Formats: sequence, C-alpha cells, structure tokens
Amino acid sequence: MEVKILNGDYVPDGLGGIVRLEGAEALLERVLFRLTARRGGLPALPELGSRLYLLGREPAAQRRSAARQYAAEALAAENVTVTDVGLAPEDGDRMRLTVFLDYQGEDLSVALDIK
Repeated sequence: MEVKILNGDYVPDGLGGIVRLEGAEALLERVLFRLTARRGGLPALPELGSRLYLLGREPAAQRRSAARQYAAEALAAENVTVTDVGLAPEDGDRMRLTVFLDYQGEDLSVALDIK
C-alpha cells in the first residue's frame, strides 16, 4: 500500500490521516517516483531512479529511444513493462514525456516533464 503524494506533500484524507493507494494507483505512484528520482542520487540505493535527466544531452533523433531505455531501466524492479514512450517539446528546454505501460494486462500511462 502506498501513500498519495501531490506536489511533494502527502495528500490528507480529511479525517486526520493521509490518502492511501492500492493496486494500479499504488503502482503509478511508485513509477512516478522511480522516473523522477535521479539514478545514483541516493547512495544507499544506487539503482533507484532514472537517467531521464540526461535526455537533453542526447541528439534530438535519439531522444525517444533513449527515453524508452531509461524508463525501462528505472522500472526494472516493478511488475510492469514499458510498451512505448511519447516525447514532445515544451517551453524552452523542457520536454513532456509520456510512458506507456502494461501492468497485468492493463494499459496504463504516466506523464511527466523533463528538464
């Protein structure tokens, strides 16, 4: 069971506790955490996180395939398969990444901004 986080804070349940998630919702929280954390940023857990922050260094023609590789690498410990990614430019040097997943036969997706 996972706790719901929004903008870096726990989401209150209105009863003095915090919102808890299960199943696919819990998985998506873990996926977002693993994709947004910098790989190697936690010395005790060097395999946690992704290298998506490096996408800006990749040649434009190779960014989509690199994004897919980095996402799959970051999510290897989860019971999920990266089926595809979408990458679209945003303002300035930001990119919008959508990661499409297969979780126990269910199609899921998450989107995040990469700088």
